[in-house]
Amino acid sequence: MTIKTIGFVAHDEKKSELVGWVEKNQAKLEQLSILSTGTTGGLILEKCPQLSIQRLKSGPLGGDQQLGAAICEDRLDAMVFFIDPLSPHPHDVDVKALLRLAILYNVPFACNLASADALLNLL
Repeated sequence: MTIKTIGFVAHDEKKSELVGWVEKNQAKLEQLSILSTGTTGGLILEKCPQLSIQRLKSGPLGGDQQLGAAICEDRLDAMVFFIDPLSPHPHDVDVKALLRLAILYNVPFACNLASADALLNLL
């Protein structure tokens, strides 16, 4: 499997964890095209301005669905979505739809640090 484009999204309580992971792995990530939901992408760019990130809308405003569309259109090869399992999310149906598409289209996705590290080892 070749990963050329990766997507980033994180629940509010996990955004700093994802940003830290991206910072730690930015040398490998510089080789990829990156799609990210708006808020998450903005936070990543503050710490890693050299990364080329296409920012989509914020997750609750349609960014999750934009990532889903990228999966359907074969424009996303992998996804890192740091999920907070302990907090309620008002746009939970959008999150479930995004994960369903990743599963349906056989797109690897990481939902925590351990799985993100494993996914990065595919590069």
